[in-house]
Amino acid sequence: MPLRISDLLARPGLHLALTYDVPQELLSRTIEAATVSDLLVPGKWLQGGELLMTIGLLLPMEPASCRAYVRDVAEGGAACLALGLGQGLPYQEAPQPLVTAAEEAGLPLLTVPDEVPFIAVTKAVFDARATEQREVLHRAFATQRRLTAAAATSDGLQPMLAEWTAATGVGATVLDPLGRQLAAAEQEPGTALEHARDLVERVAARGLRGSASSTAGGRQLEVQPLGARRLRGLLLLTGRPDDAARSVVPGLISLLSLELERRHLRDEPERRRRSALLSELLADEDLAADRARDMLTSVGLSAERVRAVVVEAAPVAGPRGGGGAAARTGLSEGAAQEMAADLALAMPGGLVRVTGGPGAAPGRLIEAVVGEELDIHAVLGRFAPHCPAGIGPATAPEAVRVSLRQATGLLAVSRTSGAPAEARQSEAARLLLDLGDRRTLHGYADTVLGPLDLADGGEELIATLAAWLETGGAWDATSRRLGVHRHTVRNRLDKAMDLTGRRLDDPDDRFDLWLATRIRRGGAPSPGAPSPGAR
Repeated sequence: MPLRISDLLARPGLHLALTYDVPQELLSRTIEAATVSDLLVPGKWLQGGELLMTIGLLLPMEPASCRAYVRDVAEGGAACLALGLGQGLPYQEAPQPLVTAAEEAGLPLLTVPDEVPFIAVTKAVFDARATEQREVLHRAFATQRRLTAAAATSDGLQPMLAEWTAATGVGATVLDPLGRQLAAAEQEPGTALEHARDLVERVAARGLRGSASSTAGGRQLEVQPLGARRLRGLLLLTGRPDDAARSVVPGLISLLSLELERRHLRDEPERRRRSALLSELLADEDLAADRARDMLTSVGLSAERVRAVVVEAAPVAGPRGGGGAAARTGLSEGAAQEMAADLALAMPGGLVRVTGGPGAAPGRLIEAVVGEELDIHAVLGRFAPHCPAGIGPATAPEAVRVSLRQATGLLAVSRTSGAPAEARQSEAARLLLDLGDRRTLHGYADTVLGPLDLADGGEELIATLAAWLETGGAWDATSRRLGVHRHTVRNRLDKAMDLTGRRLDDPDDRFDLWLATRIRRGGAPSPGAPSPGAR
C-alpha cells in the first residue's frame, strides 16, 4: 500500500504531530520521498510528493514571508511540510504565522520533536517505500504465475482473461484483427468495446507497430496488438492498472500472443480444406448451379452472386550471394500463405488458396471467392496493402471461373496504377482516359487538384477524396478503407472543398473531381514529358 501522511503520523517512534486540524482528504496524500532543505525557495528542487523537512533557520516569521514560503513549497508539489523543534533550534513550537499560512494553502504542517532526528523520518519513509515496492513485485509475480497456469489449459484465452481481471480489477477483451470479440472478462460486458471501436481500428491498421490509449465513458481504454510476426489479434484493457498490474501487461501480451499463434496453427487443416474446396470449385468447367451453391453454402457463403479476387504476393529477395531463386520462392510462398490466412479470416467463407505465379515469376498468386456485397477494397487495403490485385465482376457461383479469368487479367493494370483494378460493366471512363493526351490530362488534373497539392496534408486530402468518390460517397466504406473515423473523412472533405471551391453535391464539380483523381491514379506522364504541377 502507498505511504500516506496518516500512516506516517501513526508510525511508532516518530512522534510526529499536526499543527492544525487537517482535513482527512489532505491526510490521504501519498508520500513519495523525504528531503531536508532550509532554503527560502525550495520549490524548484522538488519533484512532487515529498515530505519536506526544515528547521526554519532562514525563514522570517512575518505573515507575508510565511505565505510566500508555503506557496512556493505547495507549488513545488510537496505532499506536506515538517518543522523540526528542539533545544538549540530556532523554534520550540510551530510559529503561528507559519501554521496560518499552511492552513490557508491547504498544506499539512507537521512537527518533528527534538528527540527524533530528520534521518529517522527519512529512513521511515524509504523503508515504507521499499516495502511497497516489494509488495508490488510479489503481487506481479503472483499474477504472472496465475496467468501462466491459465495459459496451459486447453482454451487459454478465457481463463487468462478471467485470472487477469480477478487479480487486477482491470477488464480485458481479446479481439481478432477485424475487431470481433474472441474472449472477454469485463465487469460491464459490451460497453467498453463500443467506446473503443475507433481506438481498435486505429491500432489494427498499424499492425504490430504500436499501441494506443484514450479515455471514454469515464474509463481508461488501452489497446495492444497481439502476435509474433503478424497481427493475430488485439487486447483491449478497460480501467487503470496499478503499478503491479502494469508490470504484468507485457507478460499478458506474450501469453495471449502465444495462444493466438497456437490457434492459428490449429486452424491450418481447416484452411487447407477450404483451399481444396476452392480448387474443386474452379476446376470443374461444367459445374452445375446447384452443386456450386451447395459448395459455397457448406462454408457459410450464401451470397446470390460472387466474384473472384486475385492478389499478387510480392516476392521476398534472398540474401546476397546465396539462396538463389528457390530460396526466394520459398520465402515468398511463406509470406503468401500468411497473407492468404489473413484474407481468409476477413472474407466470409474463407475460400482462399495460394497458387504459383504466371510463367517463371517467383511470386505467388492468392486467389479467393467472395460475396458481391463484401467491401473487398477495404479488406485488401488492410491485409494486402501495396500488392497488385485484380477484382473480377460479380457472377453466379457456377460462373466464377469467368470472374477469376478477368481478375487475373487485371493484375497488369493494377501493377501500373498502384491500386486494385476492378472489372466493371462500363469502360467508358477508361476509354476516355486512354484516348486523351497525357500532358493535357495531367494539366487538367493539376488545375482541379492544385490547391490541395499546396496545402498541408494535401496527399491525405486527395487520397480521402478519391476513396470517397470511388465508394459512391459512402462515408462508412470510405472510413473503413482508409482506417480512420468517418468524422475524420468528413473533416478532410470539408477542407478539400474549401480549398478547391467545389461542392460535392454539384454533379459537375463531382465529375471534375472524380476525373482528376482518376487521372492522377493512372500514372505519370509519358517519359520525356514534363510533369505539370509536380508535387
